[in-house]
This record gives sequence, C-alpha cells and structure tokens, in this order.
Amino acid sequence: MNRRRFLATLAAAGATWRSRGARAGEATLRKTNIVLILADDLGYGDVRCLNPRSQIPTPHMDRVAREGMIFADGHAAAAVCTPTRYAVVTGRYPWRSRLKSGVLNGYSPHLIEPKRLTVGSLLKGAGYHTACVGKWHLGMDWAFTDAKRKTIDYAKPVAHGPQAKGFDYFFGIPASLDFPPYVYVENDRAVEPATATQRRVSFPAFVRSGPRSPGFHHVEALDVLTGKATGYIAQRAKTGQPFLLYFALTAPHKPVLPAPRFRGATKLGPYGDFVVQTDWAVGQVLKALDDAGVAGDTLLIVTSDNGSFMFRQTDAAKPDHVANASVQAYKPSSHRSNHVYRGTKADIWEGGHRVPFLVRWPARVKPGSRCDAPVCVVDFMATCADVAGSILPRDAAEDSFSIVPHLLGRAPATPRAPVIHQSANGSLALREGRWKLVMTDGSGGRERPRGKRFGKPYRLFDIVADPTESRDLAAEHPDLVARLTQQAEALIQAGRSRS
Repeated sequence: MNRRRFLATLAAAGATWRSRGARAGEATLRKTNIVLILADDLGYGDVRCLNPRSQIPTPHMDRVAREGMIFADGHAAAAVCTPTRYAVVTGRYPWRSRLKSGVLNGYSPHLIEPKRLTVGSLLKGAGYHTACVGKWHLGMDWAFTDAKRKTIDYAKPVAHGPQAKGFDYFFGIPASLDFPPYVYVENDRAVEPATATQRRVSFPAFVRSGPRSPGFHHVEALDVLTGKATGYIAQRAKTGQPFLLYFALTAPHKPVLPAPRFRGATKLGPYGDFVVQTDWAVGQVLKALDDAGVAGDTLLIVTSDNGSFMFRQTDAAKPDHVANASVQAYKPSSHRSNHVYRGTKADIWEGGHRVPFLVRWPARVKPGSRCDAPVCVVDFMATCADVAGSILPRDAAEDSFSIVPHLLGRAPATPRAPVIHQSANGSLALREGRWKLVMTDGSGGRERPRGKRFGKPYRLFDIVADPTESRDLAAEHPDLVARLTQQAEALIQAGRSRS
C-alpha cells in the first residue's frame, strides 16, 4: 500500500470511528423522559386491570398495565391529598413536615421548605426541562390586600409556587377543584382575576362557595388541564431535551362532574362516568407520547394520591349512587371503588392508601409484568434520580427508595425500609413485609371510631393472608407488636428511612 492510499484508509477509519463514537455518545447522553400521572381520589377497585369485576371501562390504564408493570402493593404516602403530594415532590414523608394532619386549602401558604431539594430542582440539575400541570395543593403565597388574608391581589405574582420549587413551567389550580379561589394559575400569575362568585353546590357536583374567575368552569377543568399536558409533551419532544411532566389530575375527586360526552358511559352514576373520563385523560397522554415519537424513551407512572372517597353501602334497604346520584356510596353488588380493602380515603386502612400503581417503560420494563413488593409514591424522587443518573444528597429525599430494580426484574441491592402510612388525622401505620402495625385505636379518618394518633391498643394485621384487615393479631403476637413499634419509633426519631 502506498503512502497516499494508507493515509486515505486511515482517515476513513478515523471518520468511521468518530461517527460511531458520536452515535454512542449521543445514545449515552440521551436521557429518559419521565411522566407521572397522579389521579385524585382514584380507588384501587376503579381500575379494571386491578379489579376484573369493575363495570367501569378503563382501557387506557389497562393498556399501561398490559405494556408495563403492575405494582399490586402500591401506596400513597397518606390517605389524603396534600400530604401525598408533599411526598411526591420531596421524597420525604409528609408527617415530617409542619403539616401533621389534614390538608391545605386554596389560600394556604407554601408547605415545602424554601431550601428543600424537590424532584423538579433535582431533574433541572440533571438537564431536564420540568413541568407541573394540574392540581398543586402544596400551598402558594398569594399577595393579599388585607391583613386577614381574605382578598387576593391578582395583579401581583404568586410567591413560593411550583416555579419556586423547581418546575420550569406550571399551569393548574391552587388546590382541589372544590376549594376556592377557582382560578387557573400559569407560572406565577393568575390567568384571570376571580371577580365572579361561585355558590355552594351539593354532592355529586360538590363545590364550596367562594371567588371564581368568570372563565373558570369546573366541568371543563379536566379537559383544559389535559390539553395543557399533551401540548407540553408535543412541544418538548421537538427540542430533544429530556423532560419531566408531573400531571396532577383533578379527577375523580369532587366535584364529580364528568364532561357531557362522558355522561352515561357507565351504569354506575356520575362517579363511574368520571372515572371513564379520568381514564380518557391517561389515554390522551399515551397518544401524545406516541404521536411525538417518544413513548419508547419515556418512563410513565400512573397512580393516585389516595383511595376513593366512595363509601360501601351495606344497608340493602338504602339506595346507593346507582339509584340516587346524591348518595356517596356503592353497594358491594354495584361496585367496590376500593376493591376488597377496608375503609376509604382518609382512613389508615388499606382502602385509604393502597392505590393503583402502574408503570410503563418500553425500553426497559417487560410487558405484562407484576411486582408484589410494597412501594410508595414517596419513592418517586429516588426513582427519578436513578433514571437520570443523579446522586441524592443526604439532606434530601430522606424516605425515598428507587423502584428501578423492581422495574428491571431484580431485587434491590439495598432493601427498602418499612413503609409508613398516614391517615387524615396524622395516625401512622408501619408496613414490614406481610405485617401491618396500626398505631392508633381507630381509623384515623372517616370510619368510626376515628381514634387518636398513637392511641392504644395498637393493632396488627397479616396483610397477605388478611387483606381486608378483619382479624387483629396483636394479642397473639405481642413480641412482634413490640418489635415493630420499636422499629417505627426509630424511623420517626431518625428523621429519615434512607441510609
């Protein structure tokens, strides 16, 4: 080979190597998009792939399960919404915050501590564009015109809202759809002042009275928010930059107001129809990911902030929601919103916090798979860090454990600490393997007796053998009760679960 041919061959080889190296580098640097759809008050039994007896069609959530993984033992961080949302955004149990019980309202100041790392700020640091669309319900600092904090100056920006908590973009509502002020907020500004007045309406279209923007209509809210979420996906997919979308639905929480096109979609009254619309919103996100060509590169999680608020009507002589839409209950023969689980939203019982937990990640997760390990929405932040290749500092996400090992079909290198559940009144329960220690003498929520936080006697249930929590085994296993109590107290005092 003469020198000229040798140099040409070497140059061609170098070009080929550089090209391959660039492609390899691009593949390495390309990060997974992350979408979390957090439904509002969706029960475990509302989703057909989890409850085959459900008469509510949920084809889109069923698709997520079929193409991904069902976490059959998935839990909200609390049995009510604000605490769970705190856990989602911070990776920290909500009872470690200043909010020890209950929820915030639409006027409440910010709950997330100013210097706390959030999932938004974590992923921004990893090169992601971050967005929150939907129900915030973690407090924001309105500018008030009076000392009694009754009148908002809508011309001034909101402080300590989602944009101050790591989200590049926000469009949504301050709290639940039944809490005034009824306004849309985009980034740090109200879209329209609340110059109208909303009257109180009873269940199922339950809303509290209060100020409302003239252009704000409750029945349109889910459609508006879904359009914003899908529009965000379409826009960001074009940039090539990885994105985080936290899509916090307003449904099927009260007011139970399905859009006209969904009314009559089931034979289970407005609530059943509203679940169908909730599933439709999931389907719109799936379509947006498909249309944008990013479905394969996207980790999608569909879950709920707590169990359903629909009671179980056990009195056969009384009507249920099917017979009378104003009744907030189903007969077991009609529908079981919380499946076989005891209690409802707000309770420490499984019905309060065991929720749908469906994950699709086409690039990594085996279709139609299932995981029976207990997981919690507080694990979202550590999961995002794992996916993005970020390292969590010790003073952040103290109770969050990545579920990525489960998604890949292997055991975690470090076992997850026991999950701690929370009820509406701040009562706690510890879940270790098959055992659940209930650290209150009541439900901690709606079921009577409600009991008190840390009221005794504590109760012990074998959740695997007795998922309905019908047999208290505390008297039979006093040593186990003592050990689990000590373990719970240690986790509470340590200020963290993650080592």
